[in-house]
Amino acid sequence: MKESDLYAPLKAHLEAQGYEVKAEIGACDLMARRGDEPPVVIEMKLTFSLALVMQGVARQALFDHVYLAVPVSSDRGWKLRYRDIIRLCRRLGLGLIAIGPGAAAKIETHLDPGPYAPRRNTAKAGRLLREFERREGDHNLGGSTGVKRITAYRQDALRIAYHLAEGGPSRPALIARDTGVARAATLLRADHYGWFERIAPATYALTAKGLAEFGAFPAPNPTP
Repeated sequence: MKESDLYAPLKAHLEAQGYEVKAEIGACDLMARRGDEPPVVIEMKLTFSLALVMQGVARQALFDHVYLAVPVSSDRGWKLRYRDIIRLCRRLGLGLIAIGPGAAAKIETHLDPGPYAPRRNTAKAGRLLREFERREGDHNLGGSTGVKRITAYRQDALRIAYHLAEGGPSRPALIARDTGVARAATLLRADHYGWFERIAPATYALTAKGLAEFGAFPAPNPTP
């Protein structure tokens, strides 16, 4: 497939809606007009790419109704990225047109251009800020994958693990007092990492797994 193969089905689709369509008007791949309505500009590429987005953004300096058009020929290249593509186009105020495979070349408009004011996810932002405030130091490597991260939750679990390793089994209230981890009872009950076990009513100790694993992480700062 060539990029020019996208033009004919797009032209037919627009003409069926009453548009007059012309190609290569200046730097625009396709321009269409219907009566006195504002012009529509479409930029075409064989794949959704940064180059296509940059072309669309450049056309927005000239016209309001700018669409990006790409063929949908690969599940891997389209379906796996669909939500991200829609989110990006909506954020930039660009429209998105998909051209189906085959001779029929079904045209589907997934998004119309328009102004976009993002709605803040205040709940998620609050969780991230709390994580930032609770976490001590910077023990992770930005951009790394496939490694266990040091989170505020893990740091609290490590405080409890070190305390139990040094002092032996203890009660949640005493652990909370000695470590400064106010949510010690919750962490012990949840036992997210499999490090803790209740060996008697309201008494917890380290598991064999906990003894083997907790030392692989940096020791938490001493309790103030």
